[in-house]
Amino acid sequence: MPELPEVETVRRGLAPVMEGAVIAQADVNRPDLRWPFPPEMAARLTGRQVLGLRRRSKYILADLDSGETLLIHLGMSGRMLISGDPLGQFVHTHPAPEKHDHVVLHMDNGARVTFNDPRRFGAMDLLDTATAEQHKLLAVLGPEPLGNAFNEDVLVQAFKGKASPVKSALLDQRIVAGLGNIYVCEALFRAGVSPRRKAGNISQARVRALVPIIREVLSDAIAAGGSSLRDFRQADGELGYFQHSFDVYGREGQPCRTPGCTGTVQRIVQSGRSSFYCALCQT
Repeated sequence: MPELPEVETVRRGLAPVMEGAVIAQADVNRPDLRWPFPPEMAARLTGRQVLGLRRRSKYILADLDSGETLLIHLGMSGRMLISGDPLGQFVHTHPAPEKHDHVVLHMDNGARVTFNDPRRFGAMDLLDTATAEQHKLLAVLGPEPLGNAFNEDVLVQAFKGKASPVKSALLDQRIVAGLGNIYVCEALFRAGVSPRRKAGNISQARVRALVPIIREVLSDAIAAGGSSLRDFRQADGELGYFQHSFDVYGREGQPCRTPGCTGTVQRIVQSGRSSFYCALCQT
């Protein structure tokens, strides 16, 4: 599942060709993805100008001049691909349509934006822009980890009295939005905190130190274009490269990268997900 850096990378890739442009024609090639599309979605998108693109957690939000917002969730295998970009940043020619091109947006500037999703775990919806934050998928989300609302005091309060492992606490989208398995593993390694440790038992000083580390990991991943493990691609079709910088994720049995450490990376399963960490460095 793409995490915050991957979704932010896609948003940034889409912005140059979508923001300010008009959707000259929208093709909706099936009735649903993970959930049914909203009624008359193609007609409601066609002719609408995209006023801006923003991200909330792992969702891309395209605000339209109709007063509606197109919500996009990539799911496990969804990709937003650009072709025919007049800015010359992407592939100029439009490729032949593929079997899993479920939604295609023909922009008035000559670009084509295609939502391709082989496993159909992605989603699209149309929300009233004024009340978009009240949508069932957005209303439950905590603060953005790169925003001012996420700070040391907020995380200390969220962890207070929590008996769940810190790994599970950071994956709780009500505590902080957009974090997923990969970047929690990487952040806990940089912080020297074991994923097994109960969130409520971590000292306030160590909890406070987690906040800038989380931001640093996410910013590094965004700068690298995200992580491509299976299906993720940037909007121009290229792979992300942060997976080459993983300190622990996917490195089970390999030497710890902390200078002077003689430990190896271990893998455990927590709540059905793999956690990677060094038992010597992370306590």
